[in-house]
Amino acid sequence: MALNDDQRTLRDWVHGFAENVMRPAAHEWDEREETPWPIIREAATIGIYGLDFMANAVTDPTGLSMVLALEELAWGDAGLCMALMGSGLAVAAIMANGTPDQQAEWIPQCYGTPDDLKLGAFAVTEPDAGSDVSSLRTRATYDEATDEWVLNGTKTWITNGGIANLHVVVASVDPELGARGQASFVVPEGTAGIAMGQKFQKMGIRASHTAEVVLDECRVPGRCLLGGKERLDERLARARSGARSTAQAAMATFEATRPAVGAQALGIARAAYEYALDYAKERHQFGRAIIENQAIAFKLADMKTRLDAARLLVWRASWMAASRTPFENGEGSMSKLFAGEAAVRITEESIQILGGSGYVREHPVERWYRDAKIYTIFEGTSEIQRLIIARAISGVHIR
Repeated sequence: MALNDDQRTLRDWVHGFAENVMRPAAHEWDEREETPWPIIREAATIGIYGLDFMANAVTDPTGLSMVLALEELAWGDAGLCMALMGSGLAVAAIMANGTPDQQAEWIPQCYGTPDDLKLGAFAVTEPDAGSDVSSLRTRATYDEATDEWVLNGTKTWITNGGIANLHVVVASVDPELGARGQASFVVPEGTAGIAMGQKFQKMGIRASHTAEVVLDECRVPGRCLLGGKERLDERLARARSGARSTAQAAMATFEATRPAVGAQALGIARAAYEYALDYAKERHQFGRAIIENQAIAFKLADMKTRLDAARLLVWRASWMAASRTPFENGEGSMSKLFAGEAAVRITEESIQILGGSGYVREHPVERWYRDAKIYTIFEGTSEIQRLIIARAISGVHIR
């Protein structure tokens, strides 16, 4: 598939930011494990962090603009990329579940302006409900007297959790219906009853803030229910009647973001492959460059093959999503599954090619290896992606 002029221009522009701004700062923010506000502000100033960038990328009819940009940003640094793109999870949730009026009101508040930066967060996972989204315990109870929803529960592993200006929280309205009894709620800035719990110290993507979100009698106006109460009541009535439905508040967001997650994994993998290739050409042992040895050359051949295969799967899924072509065989999950596992394999092999040098922080491959692993875990583990694909291709409810 050939890129058009606009797509190439976008890719090259984002690559320049990744190369000149993100890469020089990557080690520092990985060590600090703090939200990189100066990087976010610089990205906002030039237009990479903001509503216009997101809107232009997601409206590309080919679906490729967003994944092209994400690959380049993750090539720059995955932790910084997540710091820049974490707000997009909340945006995706609002786009998937909100009304046009809600989208117009809430999405800009996930970004703010270069002079007044804002963050968004999407809160689904709980201590006892990770892959099993149907088991969420966070409850949303409607107070008809005040037209408010009351949220109670604890979320965990939340990107921008507790520090975001706007949280989108998935909660159970009717626990007996499992995932079909859930809904998404916007918790605006300044709302009482929402707080950050534990901040996690992570193996990788350490420039991205990850924490618990605690909801204690958190009251939000009725208009904060994404999609509105009338639509929710109709959906719950259908579910109670036994009518089949695939609508799930959390899953609608994950389906939209899986190829984007795959693109980030692709960026990490490409960074590691390129670095290992250059090293293998320059490093000499026994009187020749180590790439002249089949043991090294074949590793690089496999790395490049996995890299290109992952990109094709990500691009296909992105095109299918943009053109509203159904994922009949779990193509979205395929892209995330293969790209995530390819990133782990490629970064591991890059360390092996560098030998002892790959194991120390003087070279960035150890950081890329640490960063890559999360892409087989978050937004659906590799096992869950295989389950989705297996169900899709078989028509059987495999457990």
